[in-house]
Amino acid sequence: MKNICTCLLVFLCFDAYSQDFERDVIETTKGPLTITFIGHGSLMMEYLGDIIHIDPSSREAEYAELPDADLVLITHHHGDHCDPIAFEPIEKKNTTTFLTALAKEKLGKGTIVNNGETATYKDINIEAIPAYNLVHKRDNGEFFHPKGCCNSYVLTIGGKRIFIGGDTENTPEMKALKNIDIAFLPMNLPYTMTPEMVADAAKAFRPKILYPYHYGKTDTSIIVDLLKNEKDIEIRIRKMS
Repeated sequence: MKNICTCLLVFLCFDAYSQDFERDVIETTKGPLTITFIGHGSLMMEYLGDIIHIDPSSREAEYAELPDADLVLITHHHGDHCDPIAFEPIEKKNTTTFLTALAKEKLGKGTIVNNGETATYKDINIEAIPAYNLVHKRDNGEFFHPKGCCNSYVLTIGGKRIFIGGDTENTPEMKALKNIDIAFLPMNLPYTMTPEMVADAAKAFRPKILYPYHYGKTDTSIIVDLLKNEKDIEIRIRKMS
């Protein structure tokens, strides 16, 4: 009886927890891509039966309750993006992990993808775009994210090009992107972009759908107002503070 009650409790907790997350379904040329908005910089995607976890963080979810990962992408080594406590319960024997050099030092496993390099997982193409600060610095004068240590990623999935910003500002490399269908742009101060920086980047590379994410206490209505005249950019606000 105790075991039955325990199993029921686990089921109920999982069901309630899973209902907490918002999800969008994007149609691709090969089938639906389901995006689950875990929180902050953490995302989960499901495509053709594969589960993709991006920057899993135990601050945002109990990852033991989430599906195991077929593919993990980690943008950089900071604790809200690279978290061994979140990674361990979703890793399985054949999980593929792509990450930066500093993130591998922290996690102890995975395949390093440096700025400017590409990788593939099945029919998913992954491009590592430099992610770094242009303006925002620590008190000692160092950038929060120096050039060369962090990645953004462009994923090509079923004909859709998806930009995952990680922690970055409106860099020349970002603004030079082409044919982006979906973009996740960070807006958490002082570490990443102001709404004005996000608007500047979005106007440059013009994603069809823009998700502000990793936005902390930033007022998301500001970016909506800044881009209100850009009719070809759809802004979607989800629970990603």
